This record gives sequence, C-alpha cells and structure tokens, in this order.
Amino acid sequence: MSAATSDTNNNVDIDALLDKLTLDEQISLLAGASTWETAAIDRLDVPSLKVTDGPNGARGETFLDGTTAACFPSCVSLAATFNRTLSRRVGKALGQESQTKGAYVLLGPTVCSHRSPLGGRNFEAFSEDPLLSGLLAAEYVKGLQSERVGATVKHYLANEQDTRRFSINETISERALREMYLRPFEIVVKSSAPWCVMTSYPKVNGIHVDSSKMFIQDILRDQWKFDGLVMSDWGATTSTKDSINAGLDLEMPGPAKWRSLDAVKAAVDAGSVTSKTIAGRARAVLQLLHRTGKFSDRKEAVSETAIDKPEHRSLIREAGAEGLVLLKNTDSILPLDMRNCKKLAILGPLAKYAAAHGGGSASLNCHYKVTPFDAFTARLGAETEILHSKGAHIYRVYPELEAGCTNKEGKPGFTTEYFANEELEGKPFYSQGFPRGYFMTMMDDKASGKKSVRLTTSFVPDTSGNHYLSYSSMGTSKMYINDTVISEQKQSTKDSMAFLLGTQEENRFRYSFTKGQVYKIHVDAWVPAELNGELYLFDGHIAVHLGFVSQEEMERDVLTEAVDLAKKADYAILFVGNTTQWETEGQDMEDMNLPADGSQDRLITEVAKVNSNTIVVNTTGVAVSVPWLDEVSALVQAWYSGQETGNAILDVLFGKVNPSGKLPISWPRKYEDTAVCGNFGLDSYESREVEYVEGVYVGYRHFDKHFATERQVLFPFGYGLSYSTFSILEVSLEGRISNDTSDGVTISVNVENTGNLAGAETIQAYLAPPTINTIDRPLKGLVGFSKVFLSKGEKKSTTISFQKDSAAFWDVVKHKWVIERGTYKILVGTSSDPKDLKTSLKVDVPQTFSYEP
Repeated sequence: MSAATSDTNNNVDIDALLDKLTLDEQISLLAGASTWETAAIDRLDVPSLKVTDGPNGARGETFLDGTTAACFPSCVSLAATFNRTLSRRVGKALGQESQTKGAYVLLGPTVCSHRSPLGGRNFEAFSEDPLLSGLLAAEYVKGLQSERVGATVKHYLANEQDTRRFSINETISERALREMYLRPFEIVVKSSAPWCVMTSYPKVNGIHVDSSKMFIQDILRDQWKFDGLVMSDWGATTSTKDSINAGLDLEMPGPAKWRSLDAVKAAVDAGSVTSKTIAGRARAVLQLLHRTGKFSDRKEAVSETAIDKPEHRSLIREAGAEGLVLLKNTDSILPLDMRNCKKLAILGPLAKYAAAHGGGSASLNCHYKVTPFDAFTARLGAETEILHSKGAHIYRVYPELEAGCTNKEGKPGFTTEYFANEELEGKPFYSQGFPRGYFMTMMDDKASGKKSVRLTTSFVPDTSGNHYLSYSSMGTSKMYINDTVISEQKQSTKDSMAFLLGTQEENRFRYSFTKGQVYKIHVDAWVPAELNGELYLFDGHIAVHLGFVSQEEMERDVLTEAVDLAKKADYAILFVGNTTQWETEGQDMEDMNLPADGSQDRLITEVAKVNSNTIVVNTTGVAVSVPWLDEVSALVQAWYSGQETGNAILDVLFGKVNPSGKLPISWPRKYEDTAVCGNFGLDSYESREVEYVEGVYVGYRHFDKHFATERQVLFPFGYGLSYSTFSILEVSLEGRISNDTSDGVTISVNVENTGNLAGAETIQAYLAPPTINTIDRPLKGLVGFSKVFLSKGEKKSTTISFQKDSAAFWDVVKHKWVIERGTYKILVGTSSDPKDLKTSLKVDVPQTFSYEP
C-alpha cells in the first residue's frame, strides 16, 4: 500500500495529515525526541515511534542490564549458513522480539563489507562478498518486515573500520564503491524494500554521507528507487541545511543538535532550505509511522517485557549450529562418540564464557546464556567425568565487582545517586540500582541534569587476600574504601567510547581484604570538563567501572593446571577466542593473534603436546592466527552464535547436527598477506585518513590475483567440512546474458550425498570474465549459491540463477555498468578454492553493452 493510500484501520491519509502540520511541527519530526524515540505531535494525534538496537537481538531502551531479550547468532554466523530461508526466519523472529520491547523499527542488519580481519565490528556484518551479504540481508529484512517491524539497513556507507570512525576520511575509488561497497546495499534495497537506511559516521572522499546528495538522493533514491526513511547513526548528523537538502530525513538521537527549531527555521529564512524540502523529510517520518502501524493498532506505547519464547530458543540453537564451520577434522575425530568420552578435559578461557555476541550495539541482556561447560555438564551423564580449567587469563579490563555486594536497599549490587551539584550535597534527584560495579549515564534520559554521581556498595569478600582491583571513570573521580581515598583519577579518560564498550584503560592496585568483613565502597564521580572521544553524545555524561579479581584466582598457575588435566583425559576440548572486551564496535584489533599476550596459543600448544585428541573451538567474528593448527586434531569456528551457543557447539561436536557452515570470509595465513595491510585501522589513527588501496580486490578476489601460483589462504572463502561426503554429478546451464532485463542464466546441478550421514552441501557458482579485457578485473566473483539438504545416499537437483548485473563492471568514464563481449566461464563447486571448482561451463556475450545504474 502506498503511503498516500488510506490506512484501512483508521483512514489516515499521510499527505492530508502532512498538509495540516505547521512548519514548526514538520521541523519537530526531523530529529528524535529522545535517545530511542521520534517526536510526537499531540495536536494532530501523531504518535512517537520507538526504535531499538540491534542486529542480533532487540535490546530495548536500556544499554546495560535492561529488560532481558533473546540473543540470536551474529550476522557473520548467519552468513556462514549460506541459508537464505534461515536468515528470513531469524529476521521474522527478531521482528517478534522487537515488539516485546514496544519498538517497531530494529536498527539492523549491518551489511558493510569485511575489509580486514582486524575489523572490530566484522562480526555484526555478513561477509567480504557483496552478493552473499546482500542476499542474506535481504531475506533478513523480508522476515523482519513481515512482522510490520521496519528494518534499518546500516551503515550506509563504508563503515568498514572503527578506528577514528567519527572523524576518519576514507578515499575510495568510484569503481570500488559501486562494485564492492554500495553493492550489498543495492541488493537489499532492490530485493527487499527496507523501510529505513542508516547513514554512517566516516567521511567518504571528503564528505560525510549524511550531507551527500550523491549517496542519499542520486544513488539511493533516484537510481535504486528507495522510498523509505534515511536516519543518521547516533550522533552522525554533521550539518543542518546540507543534511536536510541531501535527503537525511531523521537526526538521531534526540533532542536535536543540528535540527533544533531555531536552526532549521534560520535555514528556511535564509533561503538555504525550502519548506517543500522540509515537508519531504517530515513525510518520510509520517510514512514510517504509517507502515509500522503507529496510526492504527500500535498507537499506544507498550511497556518493555521479557518473553522467552520456546520457538525462538529452538531457532537460535538451530541457526547457531548451522553456522558453525568445521575447518579441520583429522582421522574423523569428530563427531565424538559419547561411549568413548569417559573423561573429558573442558579447557580454555571461553569454556565457562558464553560468547553469545560481540561488543557494542550488538550486546544485550540475554534471557539466559549457555556456556560450553553448561552444555557438557547438562548433556553428559554421570559416567563421564568432566575436568575443567580456564588455562589462560585474558583480562583486558578486570571483571566488574559483583559477588558479595549489597546496595543501599539491601539488594545485590550497587546504588547510583545523581546530584545536580558538584558537591554531592542534598538529596539526590534520581537513583537506581546496578547489579555490578559499572554504570554509564549515556542513553539514560532520566539522568539528565546531573553534575556528579555517587556509586555505593557494601562488600563482603568470601576469601581473605591481597586482592586485585581496577578502577576508572570517564571524568575525574575518587574511590573510597571505608571512607578512605584509595585511588583518584585526576583527568578525564582518553577515550570516552571505551566506557561504552568496556575496554577503557584503568588504574590497577591491590587491597588486603578479610573474609566475612564488611567494607563500605563508594566512588564519587563528576561530569568531565572535556572529553577526547570525538562524539558529542558523550558530552555531559559520567561512567565508572570497578573491577575485581581475587588473589587466588589471579595467581593460580592455570596453564599447568590445564595441561595436567589434559594428560588424564580421553579428549581435550579447548574453547578459545575473543570476548566482548577484545572484539567490539568502536575499535579495531591490533593484530590477528588471540588475546592475551600469546596465552591462548601457549595453552593450545602445551595441551596438544600431552593429548593427541585435542579439539579447538574458536569463537571470534574474524579469522585469527592459528600457529598450532598442525598440532591439533580438529578446529571448529563457532563465531558468536547467540544465547544457545554452548548447546549449538555440542550439537555439532557430538553429531546431533552435521556441520554445514561455510566460511563467508577468506582466512589468511598471516595479516601481511591481506590487501589492506598498512591501510586499515590503527594505521590511520594519527592521520585520520585511510585509502582503500585494494580497489575491487577485496577478500578472495585479492588472493586469487596475488597468490595464484600457491595455496592462496589457510582456508578459502566458501570452505567448510562435513561429517559426510558429497558429489556433484551433473551441471548444465541455459539462458544468456544480454541487455534484456528478462534474460538471465540458470545453472542446474545434481548433487549426491555419498557419505553415511544426512547432511547439507552448499553449491557455489563463480563467474570468470573473458581473458581479454579492456579493464583489470578479478579472476572470478560469486554469482549464486544453493544449499542442498540430503539424506544418506540421496540425490537432488538444484538451480542457481543470475542476471546481467553479475557480469558487469563499473565504467568510471561512462558512469555506467558495462558488460564486455567474450566468453565467460561459470565455475561450479564447493568453495572459492580452484581445486574445489571442478566444473566449468561457458556462456558467450556477442556484443559489448552498457546500462544505467
């Protein structure tokens, strides 16, 4: 139904309503009213609309410790399934989850490309390949919007690195933009008609996207026919008149920084913004309200609720298991046979850590989280002895003080009291409880007006010792134990964003505690006078973190402990990877090594020396260095697979699920082999400039070009093992590539399961351009894929189709898509590695032609 059509529930006509709004009222719609809501207009009964993070779960309005929510697998995990149907089912479930938080727009999915394995936010996006990203994201959007919850495709455009993302300028060629970085957005917009698109923080070729008419109006709206709302990332609006004229409909969050009534009216009075343009921006907001049902059955605000649905639990577990990628399986050590598991060593710093999600906007307060250790102990009977050691300390920031803490109301945790003066005098105007020694006022509208905060708890340690503490604050602060100042921070933090992410630098010290004694701990903190976080949203906010590790825990020789347990076990299963402290929005990684200081690599190496049945489960959103690969029997890549992560992993390890995940990324042997080495992340910290030097040679396209005479990567894009085996029996094609939009190519493939177990194989088709080209082109590019589920011995036929856009390159002179004449090869197989592409077909294009974008 078009926006101008009457809503059958209440006969609201958007255009008629728009005409009734005064200019002031229209302007009020162009910025959020608060952190998560748009503005309401009571005079005409226009309601506000609530939005929510994020791409793998509907967190709701509270960034920390809010109403619990279901946590789904991250988008990179979904991409590893190569399963479009599953992605749509997850999107639909996320639409249902959003409604439990009273929100009818979800801030996801993220479709920016994986440019580098050091990308801190890669896990939140799908893939290095634009087609895989676009197709799976499109299904996600379709599922989400089937629940009348709007998708917000982000971050448009080129938010591939998080280092200096608020101020970085990215130099990207026109061709790379079109073929690699705009392409997934184009696929999503044209395939699924998302209701919202979110602009990114960085500058692209010298201009912020929110102020770029070329990106928002010319490409997104005019060329791709996007008819939804364009909003900024939180704090990513950078101008008043320029952003309005470029096509940015909504500044978020509110209250407005750039779009106050006075600022916008001044622009109108000066003639730099027309009232017609204002009306167009306001109309987009009204249309979104209409599409989400806010003028009809969803008019009233809904309180946040925690609804733990059994069907969502099941889907999360299914999707998490299907995304796991089996990378090595020597002598078919997996799946494990419970009859042979009399004694298991469950080791590693992530054995009792549920790596459900990465850090930042993807984080949420899960209904529950299943760790691998939880899953093992719940599933294996008394006949199996389970041994455990973490084997390595990987603290980046000490874990928040929590156990033994009681707040002022006698409940577990801490009390925060907010004062409107710097002296912390009088009665606090607002107070709240926190379960742990961490709080932040950002995104908490109720804390507005504070000048100082006191964080208080009564702590009773359960062991005596000279324990380890850490402490930090966003602004100046003092920490007290029994009213004595123990530590003081005299300057504001260097990076305020780090507090949102839990990765800030801290003061570390020790304090002697006696078991059972009551210690009064409080921290007084003040609003920072100046911050260096580069994002104005942190201005005027306070954060405090108080960490704690017992002396016994810190000083245990956990490596020796783990090795001793491994010696006794039938199998040693190591759970390693990144936590949210190490892999998160807001920062990129320094290298491809597992944290911290080689401790996890040492653990794996030493365990493998004493147990020949060593299995490694790695949980990261990126490829990592694996110097011990030859020493272990099996390697499983688990990504961040949601709240059921422990169960999903065990389903694969014990063969309840036959692994079918495929890598949506290339796994380099070393970082120096990547196309972006020296031109990514921390390389641009001082200059705030980064050049996309690789052009269109992203991911496997780069490795194809530069490593053609040797094994390209450690594990290629599209690679993944199974407990079964499959054969491609017959491949044929029909159709043609032409300028006729009805033409296309369809590949038919017959597949057989030649193994002993039911399983799934993903057939992948790549297109190689003619050998004689007028322009330098990648050796091949993915044009389609099909996942086929087969019983033991079963044969099936499947098809993969593509059209002319898969054969085109961007001509920077004509500013058009061009398809050159010649013979194109279609390579069909089970990964991007040449040895796995065993079938080659040909399609001829008799004449070069071009077409408009």
